[in-house]
Amino acid sequence: MAQARPVAGGVSIVRRFGIDRASAGEMLCGMRFLLFLCGISVLALAGAAFKALNQNDAMGFMNGALALGGGLIICGFFATRWFWHGLFGGGILALLAFGRGLFNLPGLIKYFQGEQEHGPLPILEVAVTVICLFLLVGVIKTLHAERLRRMLEEGEETEEGKD
Repeated sequence: MAQARPVAGGVSIVRRFGIDRASAGEMLCGMRFLLFLCGISVLALAGAAFKALNQNDAMGFMNGALALGGGLIICGFFATRWFWHGLFGGGILALLAFGRGLFNLPGLIKYFQGEQEHGPLPILEVAVTVICLFLLVGVIKTLHAERLRRMLEEGEETEEGKD
């Protein structure tokens, strides 16, 4: 485990954030799984839309969901070989889909007020938005942990150089 280097307040970065080499490796494997899981979840919602919606709404939703879910799965495959490329790609896709999903919130409000001309489409759109938010938070957390891990390694190298 990395040496506990004190920071302001006398608490080490390792103890404060719980980041060391072993937990960083586990987090990387978890993010690969999360990329695949989110992609498969979005594809499953596309299948549910095909069953629950009329044909015009279902085809529009399926077009976007298949592109997003397929893109996330492709990023998961990238992450098996080139982890950071896949993670950044998945993060960008999640950010774009989450931003687009925020525009669907007025439709959800109308849905709960009783205006249900598109059936459960707003609920499915919000489900995709929540999946993308979940993935985006995971990507940001992983990038933050990697930054801290690299700071710890730099600190160890400079401390070894002083000895």
